Order: sequence, then C-alpha cells, then structure tokens
Amino acid sequence: MSITYRGETFSGYNKPKRTSGGRKKSAVLAKKGNKVKLVRFGDPKLSIKKDQPARKRSYCARSAGQGNTSNIFSANYWSRKAWSC
Repeated sequence: MSITYRGETFSGYNKPKRTSGGRKKSAVLAKKGNKVKLVRFGDPKLSIKKDQPARKRSYCARSAGQGNTSNIFSANYWSRKAWSC
C-alpha cells in the first residue's frame, strides 16, 4: 500500500523514509485520528551514532528537555525514535 501526499510517495502512515536531495534527512507521513501531517527531521550532513552508548545517552538526555517527546506531529518525536530513546 503506497500513499501519495503532496507529490511524495510513502509506504504507509507513521513509517519514516529517507528523503532525496532535501533539506532534511528523513520524512514521515504522520497520522493520528483523522489528522495527517508531513514531518521532516534530521540533518542530511550528519550521521547518527546511536551505536556509541555515550553519544546516545547524551542525545536522549538533551532532546528530552526540548519537549514534544510524545507528540507524533513533532520532529523531536521522530528523531528520538530514530535514536531509539
């Protein structure tokens, strides 16, 4: 099942995908109830290093203070999910 939203194709709702040549690394078509929103997140020039425990701990602690950790329509939520926080 593929979904086309504003010219982009997604494999489904709430499933992140890598973007090509965009200003952000990833995008997700977030759906909660009847609301749908395109959320872009991540710096395309940086790689996440979640396999290094100290860096993962540091990122998870830092991003938890920014709020929106449970709002599915926020970039912070999806970034923390990518880091497995």
